[in-house]
Amino acid sequence: MDICLSFDNGPEPEATPVVLSVLARRRITAMFFVIGAKLRDPKARALAAQARDAGHIIGNHTLTHGAPLGRRSAAEALHEITETDALLGDLAAPERYFRPNGGGGVLGAHLLNGAAARHLRAEQATMVLWNAVPGDFRDADGWPATAHVMLSAAQAPAMLVLHDLPNGAMGHLDRFLGEVQDQGWHFRPDPPPDCVPLRRGVPGPDFARYISGA
Repeated sequence: MDICLSFDNGPEPEATPVVLSVLARRRITAMFFVIGAKLRDPKARALAAQARDAGHIIGNHTLTHGAPLGRRSAAEALHEITETDALLGDLAAPERYFRPNGGGGVLGAHLLNGAAARHLRAEQATMVLWNAVPGDFRDADGWPATAHVMLSAAQAPAMLVLHDLPNGAMGHLDRFLGEVQDQGWHFRPDPPPDCVPLRRGVPGPDFARYISGA
């Protein structure tokens, strides 16, 4: 079975270097969905550039990671996306990847509002969701066991979401990835189709499920 590994909510100088070091040693390519406001810190931006230069994919994860976009006004949602795109600049992947924030990994119509959805389509963006969120952001030590349970139950390629945050969770990353590799899982650099309801501006049949009022 395949896994696409992703890291949300960085870059963080206390955590992202550990993640990049582990990925380099394990020869795994991952996706990093960054919070735009953090890129205003030169140290954080340098880490995003380091990730890009190492071959990892950099995507937009909103400006502030506040309320989900489906619960915001049109103007607020557009600002969250467009300001992050501006801050990303040449850090962004050629395919413009966007991941909405779900508020604890929940999927639903709260992810986008109509204005955000129309903008993403017009800009030919690719929206990447998830199907495995083991909660490392709230359980820094217990998340690997949760992740193993999720992977064991997976019926499709996994889109695994971890977080390069300074809470100690990434101290378990190397061991976890080693265990997963020993189990025969293959790490893929691109998201599985089931987790991509919008690709290059073209909506799939499930895209409307993630838009409030749609």
